[in-house]
Amino acid sequence: MFELLPLILIGVLFVINRGAAKRIDRLEAELGEVRERLLRVSGATAAPSAIPMETEEPADVAPPQTVAETVIAEELALDGAPYQSAPASLPEENTELLATAARSKATPAAPAESLENLLGARWAVWAGGLALALGGVFLVRYSIESGLLGPGVRLTLAALFGLLLIAAGELIRRKALPKAEALYSNAMVPGILTAAGAVSLFGAIYAAHGIYEFIGPTLAFLLLGLTAFGVLGLSLLHGQALAGLGLVGSMLTPLLISTTAPSLWTLFIYLTVAQVATALASRIKGWLIVPAIAQVLLGLWALVALIDAAEITPVALSLIAMIASWMLIWPGAKGEDPATPETPLSLDALGRRMASGPLALDITLSLAVLLPALVMLDRGPTVSLPLFAFAALVAALAAAGSARHGAFWPTALAAMGALIGAVVKSGLIAQAQVLLLGFGWDETAVVSLGGPVMLIFLGLAAVFAFIGLAQNRRRFAEDPLFATVWAVIVAVLPVMLTTISFVFYGTYARDWAHGLFALGLGAVLLAACEYLARQGALPGFRRGIDILILGSFAAFALMLHCLTDGVVTTILLALLGFAYLMATRKRAWSGLPWMMVAALVGVLVRIFWDPTLVGPDALSRTPVFNQLLPGYGVPALLALLSAYEMRNWPGLRVRNALQGLASLLGLLAVAILIRHAMNGGVLDASAPTLGEQSIYTLLVVGLSGILMTLDVKSPSPVFRYGSMVAGGIAILQTLSLHLGVLNPYFSGESTGNWPLINVLLIGYLLPGLAYAGLAFYARDKRPLPYVILLALSGALLGFAWVTLSVRRFWQGEFISYWKGFEQAETYSYSVAWLAIGVGLLALGSRFDARSLRIASAVIVMLTVAKVFLVDMANLEGVLRALSFIGLGFVLIGIGLFYQRILSGKSSRSPDVDDEEAPTGI
Repeated sequence: MFELLPLILIGVLFVINRGAAKRIDRLEAELGEVRERLLRVSGATAAPSAIPMETEEPADVAPPQTVAETVIAEELALDGAPYQSAPASLPEENTELLATAARSKATPAAPAESLENLLGARWAVWAGGLALALGGVFLVRYSIESGLLGPGVRLTLAALFGLLLIAAGELIRRKALPKAEALYSNAMVPGILTAAGAVSLFGAIYAAHGIYEFIGPTLAFLLLGLTAFGVLGLSLLHGQALAGLGLVGSMLTPLLISTTAPSLWTLFIYLTVAQVATALASRIKGWLIVPAIAQVLLGLWALVALIDAAEITPVALSLIAMIASWMLIWPGAKGEDPATPETPLSLDALGRRMASGPLALDITLSLAVLLPALVMLDRGPTVSLPLFAFAALVAALAAAGSARHGAFWPTALAAMGALIGAVVKSGLIAQAQVLLLGFGWDETAVVSLGGPVMLIFLGLAAVFAFIGLAQNRRRFAEDPLFATVWAVIVAVLPVMLTTISFVFYGTYARDWAHGLFALGLGAVLLAACEYLARQGALPGFRRGIDILILGSFAAFALMLHCLTDGVVTTILLALLGFAYLMATRKRAWSGLPWMMVAALVGVLVRIFWDPTLVGPDALSRTPVFNQLLPGYGVPALLALLSAYEMRNWPGLRVRNALQGLASLLGLLAVAILIRHAMNGGVLDASAPTLGEQSIYTLLVVGLSGILMTLDVKSPSPVFRYGSMVAGGIAILQTLSLHLGVLNPYFSGESTGNWPLINVLLIGYLLPGLAYAGLAFYARDKRPLPYVILLALSGALLGFAWVTLSVRRFWQGEFISYWKGFEQAETYSYSVAWLAIGVGLLALGSRFDARSLRIASAVIVMLTVAKVFLVDMANLEGVLRALSFIGLGFVLIGIGLFYQRILSGKSSRSPDVDDEEAPTGI
């Protein structure tokens, strides 16, 4: 019974074919009648000049006068709509506009697909195709279980059934249902039948080899491959779904065929042909999904093949062939929308570029190439061959991405893959793990591969530099956004690859190979900037030229590190940045002065890494005149000259940056020389003494005053805010160090042998006077709260100096807290504090400074509290009486003094206020 099923199905197909043919004949007859009717109408009005001008047309339908009108009349006649001729007075272009409008009006909108059509014409066909495929499978299964037919007959019938389904699909496509196919294009009646037949053929061939062993692996491989390619060819007629089936069948064929002597060359030649054939078919039909799947499958095959890693050459060549097919055939969308020269260079524009184009094709290609390439780094029979294959794949992908106009992802991912491969191959990850665990630098973690690896790294860097500069030359005008992306790659990737090669495979003392390569790279990038500027790249490609300038500076800086060391490198780095800055006299490129900023930042990094610049053992112990003087002084001097040179530069940010760096480096130079001198020529991590810290505080206060002066002469945000930041840092140093950690009362440090000229003078009185002078200088230049803070800091340091000096008078050189207090010492504090309060009150009255008067009031109240709380409890006899008597006289005198001040103010003009006094603080 079931063996007659194929014959029954064939009969049903013929019946369907016959009914469809009758419907087609009827439609052709109706179209012929409509065509004859239109020809008669056009023939009757073919000679409009024979009709007299005064004769009025009685018909409702005006005859067409032009070819366009004739076309409109034919289209409207199909819809039964009357045709109105254009007025004779209209010119020809207006007639064409009317023709276009009428055509758009006459074209009816496509009706929405009903539920009946969806279920009856589409889903029924899909379910029917699945039923046919399952029916063939069940028929073979039943014949096996019943033993009705032998294996050979069953396989033959299955193959014939598949061929008949393919033939039926082609027959229906050609003759049976052309209109239904156009109306229900997604129903894919011919494609469903062809797919079901292809499944039957795949199953029959595989069963003949894998189950019954009727045919050998070679014949089975050829038959499966031919079937897959045949289905792929038929997909040009039946659609992308059938192409996917043929692709999957071709890619799975090697898995279905087992052999005792597998050959990677044969396998990947076959897979490459399948992928290229899929690319060609997709290019013809404009498909995007199938070619992306083909690239993914080939990449997966490459990863599977690399597990054994007997050979990597066929895998690499197959991936290169896939890159070539993407670049030359490029299946998918043909139109591109690259950025125009007017496109702004912004993150938004870059995001639109990243999301444009056939993303599935670009990303799948990149990942299918890069992932196997990264796996190749640890595979292969030799040491250098995997790295060479990796470099070839990455370079080929980068070249293809640059050749394809507007392709962003192959270019970007190739650069990222090159950097990841260099990091992995050099053992940087292993070194990072060792450093994080605290074991230091492990020399055994670096794989010593010799010259070939270094040459491959440098060669890959040269390839990216060449490709990138070629792209900049070709596309800086028409596509500045993409050219800027390549400028970033050229400026960053070659320098990083060279740096990794130098760090892991170079000679630290003096490496001529890496140094000369970096020198040549920097010269090429700088020459490219000059060439592009002369070609008119400015101002549209200004950012790209700035990035290339940065790349050249980075290359030259790497050259300095390869060929020099120690303080020489630091000085030459600053000189290199200064040379770029001085080049602004010849070329007004916006990126040139920023190289000086980069150089000074590099100097700061070197100082942070090793403050001695030459190593602790090699640092001279001679004060001032040692390696620190040129190492810190020359960059500071060049920074100062750079800030002066850029005083008229239009870029405000670079001027501010140079001014700030010049101030910072100058302060560092003086501070490091002081520390070196006060620590016996040794720079260590020990905490500074009070005297040393006092010098630092004086430096910061002086820096604040210098910046304030510069701001008055040449207003700048760096000078304005920098002066207040410096003053704030000095105030924090006073509160945390002078009065806290480094205070001899707490630290026990010796104050010196001399009574007055000692550490207390340097640590408290001199900084206090500096704060007072800075507050006086800033009273009309900075905000009032900032000036008050400075004045209060000075008063607080002065108060601390007097108090600690009194304790030193009674306790001697060491004034630590554990020594306790004597009665005379306790009384002396009250006298000294009252004297300070009176003195501040006098100064506040003299300069009309309210902040000093407030400080005086605070100290007097503190003295009152001390007398009533401390002196009353601790003093005895005449000292207690003298304490209260003296306090009383002073308070009465202060009251009389304030009454005099207030009476003097009341006699002044009411429109003159104490707050408006020009010298008030």
